[in-house]
Amino acid sequence: MTSTSSQRKVVVQVVQHLSPGGIESICLELQSFAGSNADVHLVSLEGRESQMVSLWPRLSQYAGVMHFLDKPPGLQPRLLLKLAALFKSLKADVVHTHHIGPLLYGGAAARLARIPVLIHTEHDAWHLGLDNHQSLASKCLKFIRPQLVADAEIVADHIRSRIPHAQPRVIPNGIDTRRFKPGDKAAARRSFGLPDDQAIIGCAARMHEVKGHDILLDAMFRLPPNVHLALAGKGPQEAHLQRQVRDLNLSDRVHFLGLVDDMPRFYQALDVFCLASKAEGMPLSPLEAQACGARAVITDVGGSREALCPTTGILVPADNSAALAKALRYSLRTTLSADPRDFVMQYRDIRGMVAAYDQLHSVAC
Repeated sequence: MTSTSSQRKVVVQVVQHLSPGGIESICLELQSFAGSNADVHLVSLEGRESQMVSLWPRLSQYAGVMHFLDKPPGLQPRLLLKLAALFKSLKADVVHTHHIGPLLYGGAAARLARIPVLIHTEHDAWHLGLDNHQSLASKCLKFIRPQLVADAEIVADHIRSRIPHAQPRVIPNGIDTRRFKPGDKAAARRSFGLPDDQAIIGCAARMHEVKGHDILLDAMFRLPPNVHLALAGKGPQEAHLQRQVRDLNLSDRVHFLGLVDDMPRFYQALDVFCLASKAEGMPLSPLEAQACGARAVITDVGGSREALCPTTGILVPADNSAALAKALRYSLRTTLSADPRDFVMQYRDIRGMVAAYDQLHSVAC
């Protein structure tokens, strides 16, 4: 089943769900930047294609290489056989799983199907603090024996401390610096209906409690009235956040943009990007924003500091709106002494990440 040098190798990536998010975006980029000698497929354990494409229109360009298994809640042993059959039908040479659920199903199915190369990437390790997750991950890694990758040094350190027999290598997340680049700020603001004569802070993240939007809104209340906030994304916390905005009398300064298709243009509209997360792996959005020329203020959680330009960016403690407001105020009034884009281009370009994974594809385990 292993490809020869003259054949195209088949890589199958397995995720829990193909909905807008950092892990899913990385998978799409790995598919898009695959070399001419590779066919990359995307398997979503949950959901149906029509449902996911309606939620994330970007997926429509990947028609033909996406496979949705519509997994119901709970443990589904039969899914192993279904996945193994899919891997065999695709003549997979490499199975690449992302996060613990896909490792359990995709990893075990890959072993059943005798796939020669199995890679697993952990994108955060906070869940290993839960005893049941730690036990499951430890057993999966010991039984399935994938080539283990962490997307940040701090994620690798957490894995080693929680699961001593696991020894991950680090391949940092990267973004496409040719797509994410500076542009016309005034035109970008007009396209989103944002004021051209005010300072704009922006955040791009799912509206989940862990992303800390509530802390960012509290920080906005502490900032002067000429500072506006643009929020890209949707999620279960959206209605709650809209109520918080009304309660804080910020309705004329906070702009809910929903899902944004043209993310480079969103970042080009900003003066400062802010991510107030309470937990992270290694986030992509600060890299994307900085590649577009925006400075970043982010909370010091997970691998966030590894996504921050050390010269122009500011780290703040999580769950502290006063410290966040102080950092944002400082960032807005300070002249940049360097270009945050330079950091991203040198250390976090997608092409370096893809090359590192390509090397793993040829290592049978």
